[in-house]
Amino acid sequence: MAVSEAQKKASVKYLGKLDEVRVRAEKGTKDRWKDAAASRGKSLNQFVVDAVENEISVGGVNNE
Repeated sequence: MAVSEAQKKASVKYLGKLDEVRVRAEKGTKDRWKDAAASRGKSLNQFVVDAVENEISVGGVNNE
């Protein structure tokens, strides 16, 4: 199915509001993380974001 120009424009606008972060981990880690995320009803992305935010709040770091 072809993507309309309006959808392309909306995607570019949405992605323009986000930072992109790349994470590298040992082979097999991604599958463990994906399984852990799925068991909590989350995407891998949301699972990682939540874990990082939790680590920041527990550690008392606040850079807002």
